[in-house]
Amino acid sequence: MTPPSTPVPILARLAPLLLVLLSPRSALAEEVLERASLRLRYGVALRNGAQADVGPGLTYDGFTPNDLAAVGTFWAGSWLGAWAGVQREGFDLKEGSARITGGSLVRASVGPRARLLLGPVRAEVGAGYSYAQLPVFGASSAPVFAYGVRHAALVSASLKLPVFSRLALEARGEVPVSLSVKDAAGAKAEAKGFAVGGAALVPLVGASRWSGTLVLDFQHVQDTVTLPDGVVSEQRMRRVGAALELAWKDAREVAPVRYEPPPAPPREPAGGVSLSLVDAQTGAPLAGARVVLVANGVEQAPLVTDARGVAEVAELAAGPLTARVEAPGYAPTEARGVVEDGGRVALEVRARKLPPPTGGLKVTVVNASNGVPLPGVRVAVGAVQVRTDLMGQAWVKELSPGPVAVQATSPGYRNAEEAAIIVAGQETPLSVPLALERKGEPATLTGQVRSARGGRPVAATLLIPQAKVKAKTDAKGAFTFRVKGGTYRITISARGFLSQSKRVTLKDGEQAIFNVDLFPRQKR
Repeated sequence: MTPPSTPVPILARLAPLLLVLLSPRSALAEEVLERASLRLRYGVALRNGAQADVGPGLTYDGFTPNDLAAVGTFWAGSWLGAWAGVQREGFDLKEGSARITGGSLVRASVGPRARLLLGPVRAEVGAGYSYAQLPVFGASSAPVFAYGVRHAALVSASLKLPVFSRLALEARGEVPVSLSVKDAAGAKAEAKGFAVGGAALVPLVGASRWSGTLVLDFQHVQDTVTLPDGVVSEQRMRRVGAALELAWKDAREVAPVRYEPPPAPPREPAGGVSLSLVDAQTGAPLAGARVVLVANGVEQAPLVTDARGVAEVAELAAGPLTARVEAPGYAPTEARGVVEDGGRVALEVRARKLPPPTGGLKVTVVNASNGVPLPGVRVAVGAVQVRTDLMGQAWVKELSPGPVAVQATSPGYRNAEEAAIIVAGQETPLSVPLALERKGEPATLTGQVRSARGGRPVAATLLIPQAKVKAKTDAKGAFTFRVKGGTYRITISARGFLSQSKRVTLKDGEQAIFNVDLFPRQKR
């Protein structure tokens, strides 16, 4: 069923047009006169990110008070020009809350630029070369500040729109297309990212040949670096600051463009509509339902019923009217009427609930060793219990969609637990193998001991006091031993690592896998 929609998307589409209509018309003259500009920016940066590796990974974040940038633009004509920019970013590396290292990074870009004036709106598109230093660091326990270098083709765009009292808004974005990426050691790497931002421009001073503007700026930058060994470093940075923009203009005057609204079309016959949606059984109003009106053969924008279950339209074309209504949990329905010129038609729509969707489960229980069906096995599906027939099959119907737990028990066999996904309107098959119980046969426990940082094998000792077992791992950190079925506490220790104690329960004849990650001791 299509979810209810709201008038918000319509308003979002109309917002740019409304801003254009309300903005001052003299802005076009000023944009044509501009020949060059220089923006000097100072601000702060809030940065956070992470590195993913085979260990627990590292995170970094920080507050940089000295975030600097300079961007210059020159226009050779009314639409073609060039730009160049450079900015300095601060960097802090942390593991948890402790600062490990830090430094600074540099970005620079240059290339041609084109602008297009649409009334008071100025659109700019640029393409050129970009150089960026991106943070990277290794997986050692004491990483140091390092950076990789990305050379890229840069595609950028911006929009500038005057709003009121000479105040203007700016939106911009850029995407680098990597040409060459190197890590801190000069090895080949991969990188991708983007930057988006916006600003409010407040004029401070102006003359016939130049002007000064205060720029309140925000920018979001995101970069991801993939090193040759597969380690991924990601950063997200939010930059907030203020800038002074100086612009130089031609001395000639350009007449402002004035907007003349088109004449209003002649009025067509119209009337209003009020639709009320209620539950067919209880009469309760239904809020949040999607309503589509087709007036005189023309489909209108969707509406949504309010808390009273009402959707209203003040003016529709006169003629036949069809209302299509869709509410969550209810069958789609329609209502018809006629809109008269100057009148108001009232429609009441009664919706009926859809029956709850259900599905079925077909369980087949077999001997795990030879695949022979097992009759008379007790099968529990949620709160429902059934037994398998002579073919080892059992059915459960009218189950709610979603995951369900299935348990099978039979004397002489080990209990089995499975999970199935119930799909509405379908019968889900599930095969459950039962293994014979092996009384008195020892259980086998195998596994590996690894470092929690980096995942490398660790030479460790495993001790089980209850079973009088003491085992050591091999060079790969692997171990295997056999004990009687029962519950044991295993202590794992290794030189240079924190010891761990684990509780494990084993059944006779069971083969279990038990992996352990040890954390290194903190160096003092």
